[in-house]
Amino acid sequence: MSLNKILSLVASIIKSTILFLLIFFHSNISSEETTQYNPDDQGVLSIMYHRFDENKYPSTNIRMNIFLEHIDAIKNNGFEFYNPKLFDEEFDKPKDNKKILLTVDDAFLSFYENAWPILKKNEIPFILFVSTEPIGKRGYMSWEQIKEIEKEKFAFIGNHSHTHEYLINFSFSDFKDDIKESIKIFNSNLGYNPIFFSYPFGEYSLEQKNFIKKNFEYAFGQHSGVIDSTKDKYELPRFPINENYGKMERFNSIIKYLPLQYKNFKPEDKYVLAKNNPPSVKIKFFDNQKNIKNINCFSNEGDNWGNPNISVNENNEMKISFREKFTFRRGRLNCSLNESGKWKWFGHQFTIEIPK
Repeated sequence: MSLNKILSLVASIIKSTILFLLIFFHSNISSEETTQYNPDDQGVLSIMYHRFDENKYPSTNIRMNIFLEHIDAIKNNGFEFYNPKLFDEEFDKPKDNKKILLTVDDAFLSFYENAWPILKKNEIPFILFVSTEPIGKRGYMSWEQIKEIEKEKFAFIGNHSHTHEYLINFSFSDFKDDIKESIKIFNSNLGYNPIFFSYPFGEYSLEQKNFIKKNFEYAFGQHSGVIDSTKDKYELPRFPINENYGKMERFNSIIKYLPLQYKNFKPEDKYVLAKNNPPSVKIKFFDNQKNIKNINCFSNEGDNWGNPNISVNENNEMKISFREKFTFRRGRLNCSLNESGKWKWFGHQFTIEIPK
């Protein structure tokens, strides 16, 4: 090859590299610019149910008469039931009207027998998160019932792992095997793996979350809050509902909550090891959020709910110092802000390492 051809080839490679870098950095800048503070964003508030009219399980059950009151409350407030297929189209766009997303975990038979007829009649959208190992066993739905639901345009199936064990206790290799097995079974029975995932018990490490990122488009936890464009697509919040936390006074309050937005939350890893307990939390808010110092936070370190120590600097960064260590098995942080009589809210769940 002549020297001129070699120089021409090198010049072409350099030009292509520069073009790639320009596109890459522009893409990143654009992404940064779209993640901005939207004070009027109403958000998507997600609600999590499990059992329906299985009254011997009050911690995971909702009575059907109360569930019907929940549906009426959402309608009477003028809120919209959110179709999760819209996430792909408008996740980064502010919501002008409050949206409510219903989710149901575990695919218990009581959902199929009691709640499904109501949702089907009213064509109310929802996600049903399915763990593949117990399907067809006593008290759980069958694949035929899941397929019946899945064919409806407003009904979506989500992956909830294979075994629904405490996956945080698994080795990373065993964790991957569990998720891969669920994906295999979904592909065999539905012909695809769902794009939605929910972490069993809302527990996960950063390493596990990063694996979920490679196999799903969205993942839900079990921490309270409202979904907006500033939230991590793989740490989406949901308000858990059961007989105690599903009472109408509380329900009427939470469905009116608005998103409390922030730029980033540290630590990213919500799995707290003994050496890092309690974790050091820093939350960076947007520069044009003017009233951050009015935020009120509650946390349950030491198995006792109270106010952690909070400080906000001139850069709108809030540092949270917990009063003592979190106890096994989960730690929670909930923060709220009252703006002109409207409550904005976010929460986080920490999973605490098993004591040795």
